[in-house]
Amino acid sequence: MSMESELQQERDERIAELEKRIQRRGVGVKAPVAVLALVVGGVLLGLLWKDLAYFFSPRTPLTLGTEGEYRYDVLESNRYVQLHGVPTLRGAYGREGEDVYVVVGLRESPFLVRRRALPGEEWTPGGVPPRPDPRPFGVRGRLLAEEDAERYREGFKLLREMREVQPKDGRLWLVVEGERPGGDKGVVLVALLLVTFMLGNAALLYRGLKRKPT
Repeated sequence: MSMESELQQERDERIAELEKRIQRRGVGVKAPVAVLALVVGGVLLGLLWKDLAYFFSPRTPLTLGTEGEYRYDVLESNRYVQLHGVPTLRGAYGREGEDVYVVVGLRESPFLVRRRALPGEEWTPGGVPPRPDPRPFGVRGRLLAEEDAERYREGFKLLREMREVQPKDGRLWLVVEGERPGGDKGVVLVALLLVTFMLGNAALLYRGLKRKPT
């Protein structure tokens, strides 16, 4: 074998070894990144799960009754419901952008209602909250058990401290007025994007693990 042939063979072997190292490094980098992406996507999808389940839940409201005749036996968190009641004397106010919202209780019940402020319930942060409109009212919306409504924690806390509502078996329930199943299509869009993202990373992970060094 000539010196030139020996050099060519050594060069080819060196190139092959470098290619193996590059392939191993490629798998080593891509696999952990893909796994991390799958974990993050799964966590985000889990955070959306209750909203996604509500989107596809029955659109016929579950009737919970009226003051003095509430149906506690059918209570189910994350359901579309309707009920009627007499508001408590005090409420918890808040703002979202330019809109004022109030959380009021229904007397002699474990129910709170989160609704838009009515005329006469104008409030600005730092000011004295007005008394909620005292007229009985009916409401339809999304029913959430206290543990499923972390976003409204302050409202639960204030109404508990005011002793305006009566917990049932230690729990309070919130009706978010106006939230209907099938209303928030953005939830489905985000979920589809997350699923697509996770499937793409699963495919990358599969290809990376399947690839064999040559």
